[in-house]
Amino acid sequence: MRKVLFVFIIIFVILPGGWFLVKGFEGKKPIIKAELPSRYLKKTYEMSLSVSDVGKGLKNVRVSILKQNKETILLLKRYPNPGIMGTGVFTDSFKIPVKFEDSNISDGEAIIIIHVSDYSFKGLNKGNFAYKEEKIIIDSIPPKIEILSKKHNIKKGGAGLVIYRLFEKDVKSGVMIDENFFTGYSGMFSDGDVYAAFVGLDHNQGQGSMIAVVAEDKAGNLAKKGFQYYIGNRTFKTDTMDISQTFLDKKIPGFILPKESIEANNNYSKKSLLKKFIFINSNIRKKNYGSILSKSLETENKVMWKGKFLRLPGSEKQAGFGDKRIYKHKGKEIGRAVHLGIDLASIKKTRVFAANAGTVLASMDIGIFGNSVIIDHGFGLCTLYSHLSSFSVKKGDKVKKGDYIGRTGVTGLACGDHLHFGVFVNNIFVNPLEWWDQAWLDNNIISKINRIREQLK
Repeated sequence: MRKVLFVFIIIFVILPGGWFLVKGFEGKKPIIKAELPSRYLKKTYEMSLSVSDVGKGLKNVRVSILKQNKETILLLKRYPNPGIMGTGVFTDSFKIPVKFEDSNISDGEAIIIIHVSDYSFKGLNKGNFAYKEEKIIIDSIPPKIEILSKKHNIKKGGAGLVIYRLFEKDVKSGVMIDENFFTGYSGMFSDGDVYAAFVGLDHNQGQGSMIAVVAEDKAGNLAKKGFQYYIGNRTFKTDTMDISQTFLDKKIPGFILPKESIEANNNYSKKSLLKKFIFINSNIRKKNYGSILSKSLETENKVMWKGKFLRLPGSEKQAGFGDKRIYKHKGKEIGRAVHLGIDLASIKKTRVFAANAGTVLASMDIGIFGNSVIIDHGFGLCTLYSHLSSFSVKKGDKVKKGDYIGRTGVTGLACGDHLHFGVFVNNIFVNPLEWWDQAWLDNNIISKINRIREQLK
């Protein structure tokens, strides 16, 4: 009988009691996962919070903001006691809306405090607890912008320069023209708060385009500042280009498509060369443009060029900037494109020189442009030299105005030996004619820079 009673006590008293003690005094802390949109927060934002406990369940969740020794409660929740054998709440999540203006919390540094406890018996029944602090900066004021440059005259397909001052650090800023953003850079002037942005209108943009300086701080406060500008009209001619079977037979079979292209591994017969050309002239052209323009992201924030840009010596213009091209084959239209540079022809394999001082960003084959060199002149201003038979520079080389960089050729989709010369600012090709013109440079670029430098002395 005693033996039976002993077994009964072990099974129904000691074992459950031991389990209860082990379970009741478990020592695993709750888990906190908090997500803030940024360390810099505006007056209104939303905080994501999830909490969990693997022991007896959640007891309390408390979220507050501490600023200048004043604590403001954002969330306070207590969960029901699960009891001896009950089931607790083990996970919970929240979207906590925060409106600092409702709590009269001013801008500046603050701390978000998160405290979570569970129903463990540890700590004289206070339970395990998890604690987390997030240092934040409350910022509700948009950046202040002051436009410094004057006379913003820009033509369709042309370039310009906007100079402005910011009154806040660590701000992303630049110039918006319609939906296109041109990054502003400091470093052109002795005052680090003064920024410069080269801008451009593409061949489709003209009168009616909206231009303004924009700035966004780390908290997401956005400022926009307009200024006076004048947009001049410019017309571009239209050319019809006949794509002969001879051209297709000569250029298209050897044109290597990118590996990711769905056409890349196809074997083209003479009948399908036209299909390949159409694919190249549309899809590959867009990819090549994107590849070239993306190089402006590697620009240096210093002015490396001086004076007007050089033109290929002894050359004649074959095609102009903004020319609208209609491609036809056997009288039937097969595509359209816009020529975003100037084609210059001289004798075959003539020497090509850097139009101005700068740093080589690329010397490589770029699809329809063939062997190409791209030079950065600073602040997102770059030049392009394409269809070269050879080049003598590599990425990272420093070049002076007039330095030899390669020879003209017929690489890419060129049908005759020539140089395709292009100028782009940030992510837009602009008319090279302006950069060859000292008077245009003096009136629209250099005079602005010199005037601001004088003001800052």
